[in-house]
Amino acid sequence: MEAAEETSTDIAVIASAASVALSWYQFFVRGDREMGLFVGLWPPTILAFASYYNQRRIEEAVKSVGPSRIRESIEGMLSSR
Repeated sequence: MEAAEETSTDIAVIASAASVALSWYQFFVRGDREMGLFVGLWPPTILAFASYYNQRRIEEAVKSVGPSRIRESIEGMLSSR
């Protein structure tokens, strides 16, 4: 739960939404279709970078816990079934 609260996903989602809005503005309001399409390609890239950094952070957290503690957690979950 703590890991989910410490993510930068909210910032990435806001930046992606802003990029979509800017893309629509460029494409429809200003009539610059090339710029609108170019800016419209930013959201997947922004979200991909956010996902990558979140995965790296989770990987570091798992490594710091250690394999024996992870094994104990899994065994505890399976035994409670």
